[in-house]
Amino acid sequence: MKHDPNVTANALAVTSAILYVFCRIAVSLFPDLSMAIAQSWFHGLEVSQVSGWSLSMGSFVLGLVSFAITAWFTGYLFAKVYNFFSKK
Repeated sequence: MKHDPNVTANALAVTSAILYVFCRIAVSLFPDLSMAIAQSWFHGLEVSQVSGWSLSMGSFVLGLVSFAITAWFTGYLFAKVYNFFSKK
């Protein structure tokens, strides 16, 4: 099965954007739980000592756009690499 790089990239970008919005909502509703989860994902690093939450609209939009673009490139690269190895 081959992956169409553009379709795979679009699907990953949209999925990532949805998860980003969900995460932003979770951070605003459950900041302590979100901090605990973030700390667990960074192998116990004390993230509360690094910084607090920045929930401004500008920060949200920048994060959403940059995350979706990064996801798109990741999906595109994944499809290309997958197709390369599936030829073998």
